[in-house]
Amino acid sequence: MAQKKKAPVSPKSAAKPAVRKAVPLKVAASTQKSAKPAKAKPETAPKPSKAATVAAKSVKKVAPKVEAVAKKPLTPAAHLAAKAATAPQRAIPAGAHKSASQKLSTPVAPAAHQPATPKAIAEKTAAARQLLAVQKKPVNQRHGFKANEFVVYPAHGVGRIVGIEEQEIAGMSLELFVITFDKEKLTLRVPTGKLASVGMRKLADEGLVKKAMETLKGRARIKRTMWSRRAQEYVAKINSGDLISIAEVVRDLYRSEAQPEQSYSERQLYEDALDRMARELAAVEKLDERGAVQRITDILSKSAKGRRMAENESSVGEAA
Repeated sequence: MAQKKKAPVSPKSAAKPAVRKAVPLKVAASTQKSAKPAKAKPETAPKPSKAATVAAKSVKKVAPKVEAVAKKPLTPAAHLAAKAATAPQRAIPAGAHKSASQKLSTPVAPAAHQPATPKAIAEKTAAARQLLAVQKKPVNQRHGFKANEFVVYPAHGVGRIVGIEEQEIAGMSLELFVITFDKEKLTLRVPTGKLASVGMRKLADEGLVKKAMETLKGRARIKRTMWSRRAQEYVAKINSGDLISIAEVVRDLYRSEAQPEQSYSERQLYEDALDRMARELAAVEKLDERGAVQRITDILSKSAKGRRMAENESSVGEAA
């Protein structure tokens, strides 16, 4: 195949591309000349507001007074406060800030401002009592009375002191005798300062017991008055706690087999007086109550028989 022949290039057509390349350079130069920096306009200061002007005037008025105060010498207290404020502070470790912030984050009211609840007051008083009980030594003797000692309480007869304790009653501390009565299954607490008023006493001695036994041997003394009046006198003697007076009631109300029967009230008073006397006699002579009762009734029956025999002899002598 025949090769195609290239057309000859003229000098004008060869120069055209060079002209086309130069055109953009001229356009860029023209654009650079046209882009001039914009002139900055001078900024105008904003006008002060009315509040600012009023504040400035007040500052001008106060400034001379502040300077006058600053020139005055400091008092000792103010000098110490200023010194403490200007003192160098110690470096605080990094971990301390967190713990301090955590503590401050939970508000804790001071204990003085918290109102005390009744439960808290009761707990405090109980703790104080326990502390006093621990600190105080156990008491075994007061006013001549000892623990585990038998005593006579007028209204209930013979009892035993099982302890001496201290209790708080109506805000006052009282020392008490704790007395038990086994027969009645009763426990009494008697203040140590009221022994004389209640009539509590020690057991009778041997001399007083002998005198009471001699009283039983005497003749009954019955007043010619109404029974109600005599019954009141008998009750007063029984509750007096006096062993001789109780023996008189037993003697006057005793009835032998040969004598007429007693009424219910007479029998009741007789048994009360006999029980009081027998319990004290048993505690003094270390007997049981049955043995003490038997001893008292034997004396009463023997004395009654002796009086009857004497009366019979006298009647026989008069008849002769």
